[in-house]
Amino acid sequence: MPGLVDRQTGLVENAYNTPYHRKPLKQDLEKKLGRETRFANDANCFALSEAVDGAGRGGRVVFGAILGTGVGGGIVVDGRMLEGRHGIAGEWGHTPLPWMTGDEHPGRRCYCGRLGCIEQFLSGPAKNRERDAIGEDAAMARYEDRLARAFSMIVNVLDPDVIVVGGGLSRHERLYANVPPLLKKYVYCENPGTPIVRARHGDASGVRGAAMLWPQ
Repeated sequence: MPGLVDRQTGLVENAYNTPYHRKPLKQDLEKKLGRETRFANDANCFALSEAVDGAGRGGRVVFGAILGTGVGGGIVVDGRMLEGRHGIAGEWGHTPLPWMTGDEHPGRRCYCGRLGCIEQFLSGPAKNRERDAIGEDAAMARYEDRLARAFSMIVNVLDPDVIVVGGGLSRHERLYANVPPLLKKYVYCENPGTPIVRARHGDASGVRGAAMLWPQ
């Protein structure tokens, strides 16, 4: 699911585009089903699936990036999902786009209420707005530079062994050739070599990761 279950209140948070935002979904389902349920953010589940036996297999630190209707992210370390103190680890989509240009600043208003979120530059709807304005090739070139800036922030902070990309925009094969060389402009090392790869399990990865919430 998008968002998270708040550990103190038990309510779903950060799932603004769903009917269960700020609702006790876990408790309600457990009452109806008569059994325990487990919840995790969809991007976290995606990252777990790809880290265990997908495109990130063998990497100790895996960052999973979903580029679709929204922009989500998940972190897996040593085969374990990293959620963080507040359950928001990996939420790069709701940080500002790094190194904004004058024509990008301050950015569009995001549904979270803030200006300039990465999601408003790198989601599918954002890319389509650019395409309609300047054409497909120019829009993709601009998208690739913005994606390189956003990924460079992840590399500078987390330095993952691999970045695995999912979501609808992951189908653009040119990303995997064009974005890695651009990292050198932004990453805090001379020759960054972070692999950026397409998810092995595609749209099924989130569901596979959710199944992995239960020990095998």
